[in-house]
Amino acid sequence: MGQHSDEIIERWMAKRRATLVLKVLKGDTSVAEAARQHELKVADVEQWRDQYLRAAENGLRRRPKDEEVLKDDQIKKLRQKIGELVVENDVLREAMKPYPLAQGMSDA
Repeated sequence: MGQHSDEIIERWMAKRRATLVLKVLKGDTSVAEAARQHELKVADVEQWRDQYLRAAENGLRRRPKDEEVLKDDQIKKLRQKIGELVVENDVLREAMKPYPLAQGMSDA
């Protein structure tokens, strides 16, 4: 049997994620180092950090928002970011028009 069958699979439950995020926030480790050390994706650790900070901010409100409102706020911010990226992409595409070699790459 392989080494993996003998190892205990560690689950990333909320408490464990929070502990890791706190280490990142305290500066004990970086996001990249935490991800590497625990064989996680950097994007996952960043997402956990962002969720933790949103929840903490909401917890400190006089009247905390419910989860649906938080999700709606996040969707609104993401849609705004998508819009910004679309505009940026359009500007770059226009800037590339005078360069014939770049036209084939811009459609990729």
